[in-house]
Amino acid sequence: MKSYVLKMDRKKKIALVAHDNKKPELLDWVRFNRGSLEKHELWATGTTGLLLKKELNLEVNILQSGPLGGDQQVGAKIAEGAIDFLVFFWDPLEPLPHDPDVKALLRIAVVWNIPVACNRSSADFMISSSLMTEEYPRQVPDYSDYQKRQIKLV
Repeated sequence: MKSYVLKMDRKKKIALVAHDNKKPELLDWVRFNRGSLEKHELWATGTTGLLLKKELNLEVNILQSGPLGGDQQVGAKIAEGAIDFLVFFWDPLEPLPHDPDVKALLRIAVVWNIPVACNRSSADFMISSSLMTEEYPRQVPDYSDYQKRQIKLV
């Protein structure tokens, strides 16, 4: 598949999402990495964003709560090129009524080739990468052939 380069600026646009059982862990991670994160533009789903603003006094663009459409809003922003990086602390042991939304969000992050951290270890490695503070030439798949495909109507 063909691809093109989409430049990520030095200031990354980072989405922060966490399931209820993982919110304390995400808050702790953000607290620990506050100095790095405040150099970037932060986005979050509803409850997570409110907690980050209240507990850490960070500037956060807040979307809807995940189950109310926030996961889809993050996915749409990824598809638009408005989110560069996703930190999503999800709980693999908790069945969630909006599980299809979670899978759709993770899928769209892969479709558009953005970095995704799903746990603290991967988030630690990514946030400490020198690429977080540099411009980065992200390879984006070129879906133009897919978009132009002929559809046979039955």
